[in-house]
Amino acid sequence: MSGNNLTLNLVEGSVSFSFSPQAAQELKAALEQLMNSLKAVASKTVPGGGKTNPQRPMEYRYTGEVFLEIFCNPNIWPTPFAAKVLLTIRDINIRLTTEAELTRVMEDVNLYLEEVG
Repeated sequence: MSGNNLTLNLVEGSVSFSFSPQAAQELKAALEQLMNSLKAVASKTVPGGGKTNPQRPMEYRYTGEVFLEIFCNPNIWPTPFAAKVLLTIRDINIRLTTEAELTRVMEDVNLYLEEVG
């Protein structure tokens, strides 16, 4: 195991960076809240589901050895399993901005927490 590195698997490839267990817990909570927002949006598309109010976008930021930002607008995805998040990871030398599948990011964070826990 190489320290406290979080690896996020992207659609093509992966990125690994230093991340604290406490930050991972906070990210996990933010992702779970996003999942609830996505479920609320998806329920309005079900016949008889009624109309729901638009949900607030999720914006998570972490600053450590790298800066991590995760953004998702839950109102544009038909189901939680179709949702993607916009990832920005940067430090003084490099900046990576890409999309990742929400469910995959959640799995990666949970796996990281199991390994460091």
